[in-house]
Amino acid sequence: MANVPEDSSDRTLEDVFYPADRVPFVEWDELSGAKPTVVLTGTVALLAFVTGLSNLSQASLALNGPLTAVVDLPLPFVRFGGVLFAFVLGIVTVGLQRRKQLAWRVAAVVLLGLVVLPLTTFQPTDIPLLLLTLVTYPLLVRNRHRFDQSLDLSPIQIASLSAIFGVVLYGTVGAYGLRGQFLELDSWGDAVYYVVVTIATVGYGDITPVTAEARWFSLSIILFGTGAFTVAVGALIGPAIESRMATAFGVMTASELTLLEDHVVVLGYGDVTASLLEELGDETEVVVVTPDEETVASLQGEGVNLLTGDPTDEDVLRDARVGTASGVVVGSNDDARDVLAVIATKNVNPDIRTVAAATAEKHVEKFRAVGADEVINPRSIGGRLLGKSVLGRESSEPLLDGIVADDGESGDHRVTVPTLASDGVDRLASRCGIVIYVFDTEY
Repeated sequence: MANVPEDSSDRTLEDVFYPADRVPFVEWDELSGAKPTVVLTGTVALLAFVTGLSNLSQASLALNGPLTAVVDLPLPFVRFGGVLFAFVLGIVTVGLQRRKQLAWRVAAVVLLGLVVLPLTTFQPTDIPLLLLTLVTYPLLVRNRHRFDQSLDLSPIQIASLSAIFGVVLYGTVGAYGLRGQFLELDSWGDAVYYVVVTIATVGYGDITPVTAEARWFSLSIILFGTGAFTVAVGALIGPAIESRMATAFGVMTASELTLLEDHVVVLGYGDVTASLLEELGDETEVVVVTPDEETVASLQGEGVNLLTGDPTDEDVLRDARVGTASGVVVGSNDDARDVLAVIATKNVNPDIRTVAAATAEKHVEKFRAVGADEVINPRSIGGRLLGKSVLGRESSEPLLDGIVADDGESGDHRVTVPTLASDGVDRLASRCGIVIYVFDTEY
């Protein structure tokens, strides 16, 4: 037997039982992830709008920027460019919030173009916009892999967008071809302007058809354009309204969960789920997936994200962002359904830590066979504690009190109990972060 210095042994025990966890002063992932990128992009859009209004309000705008000698931009574009970029970035921000890859690509191009405007005018009001854009762009590039969702449009949405494009193309070509039968319509720009104000039912009256053929043509634009525009509004805005209504009733939609990262997904709601949610606390984002609408109604106001769907459906698991979650808990009262949920989870993300609660001891090995990283049988653990308690050998209160007791220094939960650490208790301890000291003596 080797002689170990006392100081070394004490240090080893201290390192094992009292680990000195280093708490970072700043969580850089929280400041450089997808959510900050979306927030900064939206802030750039707002600042670009304010800067654009400032440029438009000036009687004369001087182009004194360093790019003036290199890039010859038309003055009207420079004056209106900030507002134009702001509207585009506003739409892009909504797409980024839904993690759309197309929105990321558009944002990468628009932010580069937005840098040109301040470097052309170089007004004092342009400096904040320039600095914020230079901060946002590297963050956008760094998180490009997080915006990986394709632009999934329904057939009616594709048809409505195609109809609007077709009407605008038809009206522009026709108006330019009949330009001699209109007042104040001389160029392609005038044709586009006339079609847009006609479809929007604004009708300023500055461009007027003067022949019967031109009037019939304008009437066709009104009928086709307003019809296509109405259908497009219903197809594109309707899902957003439905999403807002679902949120008002406490139910999240897939698009509203797209920015979740390092959260815990709870598949099903059973006897152990309520205490599980209490253990996770407010510091961990939780998504509960259940097909039971009554359960969803009962969990409203509990501070958790609720997704109504089948926990065994892989598409539902993708909507719950299992691919970016830190762990999955399968905890309904139906072991057969939970086994299928574990299989679906591993199909979506084979590397994610999956913990299952088995209602029967005989099903523990089945959960392990399908890929569950850890299986806990609450009834078996409770039964052993009840048995030891009823025989008067040990009391279960120290263990139960230790689960909720908090060590003031390290935050670990510690409890000292007699020798009753069964396999089930060991698994419970490892999951809940309890350090169990085992002694041979009784109280």
